[in-house]
Amino acid sequence: MRAAPTILHLDMDAFFAAAEQAAKPSLRGKPVVVGGLGPRGVVATASYEARRFGVHSAMPMAQARRLAPNAAYLVPRFGFYRSISEQVMELLGRLSPLVEPLSLDEAFVDLEAGGVADDRASALEAGERLRRDILATTGLTGSVGLAGSKMLAKIASEEAKPDGLVLMEPGTERELLGPKSVRILPGVGPATGEHLRRAGMTTVSDLVEAGEDELVRLLGRAHGTSLYRMAQGHDDRPVVAERDAKSVSVEDTFDVDLHDRVRIRTEVERLAERCVGRLRALGHSGRTIVLKVRRFDFSTLTRSETLRGPTDDPLVVREAAGRLLEGVDTTGGVRLLGVGVSGLADYTQEDLFAQAAERAEEAGDSGGSGGPGGPEGTGGVGEDVPAPAAAPEPEEPQAAERRWAPGNDVRHAVYGAGWVQGSGVGRVTVRFEEPQSPPGRVRTFLVDDPELEPGEPLPLVGREGGEAAVA
Repeated sequence: MRAAPTILHLDMDAFFAAAEQAAKPSLRGKPVVVGGLGPRGVVATASYEARRFGVHSAMPMAQARRLAPNAAYLVPRFGFYRSISEQVMELLGRLSPLVEPLSLDEAFVDLEAGGVADDRASALEAGERLRRDILATTGLTGSVGLAGSKMLAKIASEEAKPDGLVLMEPGTERELLGPKSVRILPGVGPATGEHLRRAGMTTVSDLVEAGEDELVRLLGRAHGTSLYRMAQGHDDRPVVAERDAKSVSVEDTFDVDLHDRVRIRTEVERLAERCVGRLRALGHSGRTIVLKVRRFDFSTLTRSETLRGPTDDPLVVREAAGRLLEGVDTTGGVRLLGVGVSGLADYTQEDLFAQAAERAEEAGDSGGSGGPGGPEGTGGVGEDVPAPAAAPEPEEPQAAERRWAPGNDVRHAVYGAGWVQGSGVGRVTVRFEEPQSPPGRVRTFLVDDPELEPGEPLPLVGREGGEAAVA
């Protein structure tokens, strides 16, 4: 714990939905829901206007539509969100060399390590300046928490939402935490929270009063001890600048269970290609290929195959994933497929081939059986393994792959830039507007109109800068 509130936690406000509202003037101030639009889709983010109807993240999209039937429902545009995230992370990097990203829209910053804050006043100034810079640069708002520890800074940023700043004064931790729900503490999810409720503990002060021994008895040594310390406001975790990815994975949930074996194989190959694309974007290669299959009855199988060396070759990953699929019974139907690569390294398949060639030259061997990217002879094919340690990127729903998915950017040869409001029965409806324009007009075209084509996201803030697209 620090004596000064020099740990900052930033959490962008309703990030995906806010970015869509900033890009689309006609949606500002209106309920917006971003997520998978199929029957099995889930909500990724809901705007604050949609939350008033009870819509929230991870809710089934069908339930969200019942609660807010007049909201705008859009597919995620992850490339667009990443570009904004990069701008935000660059601003954080100007504050300190110690920035710990947690997701596209959330990060910890050690202000003391950056020399920008060493007391309450300087921390407040740094936090307010950051919020102004984010608004001016991206047109979006973020909430900031300041405290002497990561746990308290995150709690403070949650209290600051939306578009605010809360500082937790060191020394007041127990007083501030006492009346709050036990669910506010890291590691207390629905199951643990219910277990504690049955034991008569619903607030943080209840945990402190129960004592460490009782929490250890209920939750076990490690969890009980950790929870007791956190209930007292103790958290000594440092801000870690580099959080190495342990795996890269992608997955898709299908609107209708897949039964056709050829279709399932095609989807696995497609996922393998996407996974390798993300792997290469990170500058990594990996040794272990992981296949995830969730069947019609919600049972989930995970299979892996470990290669002789790391690879970022899409053919190698695709073939390995295909071999893993051969060992899985899919006759009852498949509702989700995923492909991942773990055992990451910072060098690529080409490096390994070069090393193999050098070894072959030294040995005077011009041939060889197999390659460094081939499977081990006694491989782990069909081996049950736990899910990859690193969480997969947000799931990209099937709707995101359709050409005219709601929310996607388009450009018309005559009317200019716009976005898809909806499509069906051979037609697509487009609203023509830009981030800095007034709400635009709506027009409908044939889906194969030669003058209409997919477009690129436009900057949320005018090129001359200074004024945000959204206040």
